[in-house]
Amino acid sequence: MADAANKYAENVEGKFYVDDQCIDCDLCRETAPANFKRNDDGGHSYVYKQPETPEEEALCKEAMEGCPVEAIGSDGA
Repeated sequence: MADAANKYAENVEGKFYVDDQCIDCDLCRETAPANFKRNDDGGHSYVYKQPETPEEEALCKEAMEGCPVEAIGSDGA
């Protein structure tokens, strides 16, 4: 389970975040490309834009549920 205490600094403020368990598998970036990007230097994903529509929200939840290492978290805000 993702831990907000270990989330990457690049994550924009808001509900969803990626923590340091990310293995750079690309699933979240493929599932919700409008919300997740890759840090090329660090080799991990991060949330660069919080969802703004119900569709984006659903895709972020799908990415969170599909993450193989549970590195995507949601603080429920």
